Amino acid sequence: MRWHKRLLVAGVAGVLALTASACAGGQVRGAGGTPRPQASSGSPADQTGGQANDSTFVYAPNSDVVTDWDPATSYSNEIVALANIYEGLTRYDSQTKQAEPRLATEWTSSDDGKEWTFKLRQGVKFHTGDPMDAEAAKKAIERTIEKKGGAAYIWDPVDEIEAVDAGTLKFTLKYPAPLDLISSSGYAAWIYDVDAVDADGKTTAGTGPYTIDSWKKGEENELALKAYEDYWGGWKPEQYKKVTFRVTPEITTAWQLLQKGEVNFVRRLNPQLFAQAGTTPGVQSAQAQSFQNLLVLFNTADGPTKDVKVRQALQLAIDYDGLAAALEGSGVKASGLVPQGLLGHVDGMEPKQDLPRAQQLLADAGYGPDLEELELDLTYAIGDEDQKLLVTLLSSTLKQLNVTLRAKPMSWSAQWDLGKKGGQDLFVMYWYPDYPDAYSWFLNVFKSADKPQFNLSYLKNAEIDAAIDKLPELTATDRAAAEEEYRKLQQQIIQEEAAVAVPYVQRYQRALSADVQGYQDNPAYPSVVFFYELTRAG
Repeated sequence: MRWHKRLLVAGVAGVLALTASACAGGQVRGAGGTPRPQASSGSPADQTGGQANDSTFVYAPNSDVVTDWDPATSYSNEIVALANIYEGLTRYDSQTKQAEPRLATEWTSSDDGKEWTFKLRQGVKFHTGDPMDAEAAKKAIERTIEKKGGAAYIWDPVDEIEAVDAGTLKFTLKYPAPLDLISSSGYAAWIYDVDAVDADGKTTAGTGPYTIDSWKKGEENELALKAYEDYWGGWKPEQYKKVTFRVTPEITTAWQLLQKGEVNFVRRLNPQLFAQAGTTPGVQSAQAQSFQNLLVLFNTADGPTKDVKVRQALQLAIDYDGLAAALEGSGVKASGLVPQGLLGHVDGMEPKQDLPRAQQLLADAGYGPDLEELELDLTYAIGDEDQKLLVTLLSSTLKQLNVTLRAKPMSWSAQWDLGKKGGQDLFVMYWYPDYPDAYSWFLNVFKSADKPQFNLSYLKNAEIDAAIDKLPELTATDRAAAEEEYRKLQQQIIQEEAAVAVPYVQRYQRALSADVQGYQDNPAYPSVVFFYELTRAG
């Protein structure tokens, strides 16, 4: 994606248990939902007696925040804002490793996992003032499905949605699927007022605790949010009612601003600064294992990398161990496409650098020290020190093989636009699942597409497409078969097609102002700060 995509901390056993629960029949989950967020979420709504908080919480992203305001099609960096403006039926709790009540207070599924019934929270209003009821929720999900944009695919299992009464929403599925997890997705699962969607970012149509105060695309202080005073969870004096996103591409600048108290949250530091953050007065640090891995996508459709031998050589030229060592704990070496903790993770696929083999493959393709020079264009995210480290190491190594890497750091929007036009040989980006499931890597990044969104290796393989299409139902009905299919797909995509190299899985390292209380990383919503759950120490 996007910066950028996804994470999670659940172990394999946790994920297995979670999905098995999702397919169990008749059990009421989420029952007893209170009219306010759960205590486990750290919600200040469960606290009392705080001092009034008139300050603005300042989040310092390294790239532009919003590329799409439509909650149906949004599928990029704006998750950090939309997750505070919009809400789904459920929200994934990284501590319990389950979907928890949000706009739905409880839900049941049939024994065969093909019927799901959600009871909706009463008294919730959209930012427009209109009531959020079953008919409105039905319209929102149906609009998202009809738009066919972003992550709308998550609703593919749905055959029919019925507003049984104002407080009851019933889904009939074509095949079993964990709909409580799907409903917790950070993309395409938002419930919104379909008549109030504003593509210009002047108004919002959600039920969440914040609305837009101002949006100035391309400016440093790009986006400001303000409290939605009629939020169903209520407000306490110590909560932050004002939020600003101050785009700060350079990590060192963000770090300096944090120390001066001009920003409150820096989502990523390099290892040296992160270590410094742990001992700096006025600053606190936090870290969490992620489901977000780095992908180096090779152009399989055009240019020198159309030759699979060149792509395999590039895979072998990456210094995976050196990179992991240089990350100093902020990234761990990957094994396959699926991070550890998700169904589909495969041990024993850790890549290794092999320069003699890389040189031989390049020679077979007509390039090398005594042959023609190979020149390649690579794009990566400006301000991302980890990606810059990868590019620096790879450029140095490739130079030895008479390969020149023309690396260009770009804003995400510009990089993505160029990628959708096939404008580079190598495209560096992160990916993480839309909901805690590995399917999105395969569907979004490697399934054939005439107009690529995130398939930026431009891979087209009918056999791989057919195998990807089988994954959701296999996951719900035969997990052993799903594991085997995921293993085969990763061998095809990484080893046979050499469409991608996966150097490492990221470990999130954050820095915050010391007076911020209640911060907790939720791997299902990468880099999202749920501002409503934060308070300022008096």
